[in-house]
Amino acid sequence: MVSVQLPDGSKRQFDAPVTVAQVAASIGAGLAKAALAGKVDGKLVDTSHLIEHDVELSIVTDRDADGLELIRHSTAHLMAYAVKELFPDAQVTIGPAIENGFYYDFSYKRPFTPEDMAAIEKKMVELAKKDEQLMRKVVSRDDAVAYFKSIGEKYKAELIEAIPAGQDVSLYTSGAFTDLCRGPHVPSNGKLRVFKLMRLAGAYWRGDSNNEMLQRVYGTAWAKKEDQDAYLTMLEEAEKRDHRRIGRALDLFHFQDEAPGLIFWHPKGWTIWQQVEQYMRQVYQDNGYLEVKAPQIIDRSLWEKSGHWENYKENMFTTESENRVYAVKPMNCPGHVQIFRANLHSYRDLPLRYGEFGACHRNEPSGSLHGMMRVRGFTQDDGHIFCTEDQILDECVAFTALLQKVYADFGFKDIIYKVATRPENRVGSDEVWDKAENALIESLKRSGCEYEISPGEGAFYGPKIEYTLKDAIGRTWQCGTIQADFSMPVRLGAEYVAEDNSRKIPVMLHRAILGSLERFIGMLIENHAGSLPLWLAPEQVVVMNISDAQAEYAQSVAQNLKKQGFRARADLRNEKITYKIRDHSMQRLPYLIVVGDKEREANTVAVRARGNQDLGVMSLDDLVKRLKDEVAAKA
Repeated sequence: MVSVQLPDGSKRQFDAPVTVAQVAASIGAGLAKAALAGKVDGKLVDTSHLIEHDVELSIVTDRDADGLELIRHSTAHLMAYAVKELFPDAQVTIGPAIENGFYYDFSYKRPFTPEDMAAIEKKMVELAKKDEQLMRKVVSRDDAVAYFKSIGEKYKAELIEAIPAGQDVSLYTSGAFTDLCRGPHVPSNGKLRVFKLMRLAGAYWRGDSNNEMLQRVYGTAWAKKEDQDAYLTMLEEAEKRDHRRIGRALDLFHFQDEAPGLIFWHPKGWTIWQQVEQYMRQVYQDNGYLEVKAPQIIDRSLWEKSGHWENYKENMFTTESENRVYAVKPMNCPGHVQIFRANLHSYRDLPLRYGEFGACHRNEPSGSLHGMMRVRGFTQDDGHIFCTEDQILDECVAFTALLQKVYADFGFKDIIYKVATRPENRVGSDEVWDKAENALIESLKRSGCEYEISPGEGAFYGPKIEYTLKDAIGRTWQCGTIQADFSMPVRLGAEYVAEDNSRKIPVMLHRAILGSLERFIGMLIENHAGSLPLWLAPEQVVVMNISDAQAEYAQSVAQNLKKQGFRARADLRNEKITYKIRDHSMQRLPYLIVVGDKEREANTVAVRARGNQDLGVMSLDDLVKRLKDEVAAKA
């Protein structure tokens, strides 16, 4: 007798072992048809999985997040099946599900073409209509290696040979195609109805540039066509908002091959940067942070003590001088500990909050670089709070409230909260990690925030809360973080004098609101499609004359606005006013001021706001008040 407990608490009894599919069928024909997989005691399994003892079971359908990931994972295998049907000599390597879709890497004698992509997608549709089952088989490692070598799939054989001897592996077969995979998968290819191949890219085998360059085919897959349509529409809008495209059009910054992963800021782009940095500097001052500055290059020995050399060396730029090895700092925390240690602090000094606009460099792989979103050189609005264990909760609660206000000022109000817990590769005892994780979780509860757990995603030195923003077109961006670190202060010898005159180790809270300023500015540009709010716009107002007769008046209006603190200039070009208006509208300026003879004689201005809004004629005082109110409101 096998007892199966369902999510609603009800139980079903079976006289013999039963598959997940059979349990679904016993509940109803509709569920049997919709079932993609099962969760047996929390573990995701195929619908063919045999239940032989009492378990808790939930049936996974395309309405579940797990179901959508299964669809994407299985669609990757369907694509590999199609490629092998069309190009038998192609070799199949690795193909996981990813956010919003999937990819698969192939080795083939020539590059795939757009025509090949269309043919592969067409073949996928044909294969899905056959509705062939995906059947799982467990074999020994050695038998799997022999099988894939026998069919000429050297990459699969190499992957399996890396598995310890004596272990079994699972293979999935659909029609004429067999692939290595731990699974699970959807029951049959007929469940895969909504997909589209998106693009081609290069990828080194196993991510090593010394290995062969493979062809990576990206695709997207969804449960419903309307969801895919919405996603494709979002991608079209994202393309229009691409910060690299807007950066060129508005003359904000550029990139070039001589400085991969680094940014050349133009005057207007650097003005945006300054507005962001000055705003954050005021946030520091208003919230008890002391601004500091640590060295850019520090001896290897300090990075060894902090644990970065062991855990992060491959991402660090190094240099040598006089037989000493130095690292260009990838992060600011060890330097801030040195500043803390330079003086003996009392418990009365805590919490002690340091902030730095710290320039960091990380040796990111060239293939991962992406405009301002993934760079090698960046500046963090970085801060570290040295506190006692009893102060962690209050500091985390206060930080979350501060972060929410900052994001709202920049136009972001939809925040996702995640707690990233201990990774496998970490420093510190389990007891210390328990304390740190519990403190972060409790702080979010006290802040009234709903949160998710991200198992194993913490930093090597401590767990963290990740704050993820949703932008104007629904994309998510992980920006802020606060990390509770009990380990680095110990490793680097940070102490304070406790109330009983003993020496104690402070807790170190690593925190950032914007994260990388470069990346955050790229987000701002894309979120606002280049039309930045008045307080951030690199040029806020341009004053245009209709003819030379108003040139002096236009210049005086612009100078007046500059004296009031606005970024304004006069456009006195000998061009038609319609041309000037169109030109500056393309530059997404917030306010366009037109002055003719009537405005000059009446000491007024004709005002146009972004979006072709004609605000009419007003006095300069009224214009100044409007601009100041808008800047103050961060509208």
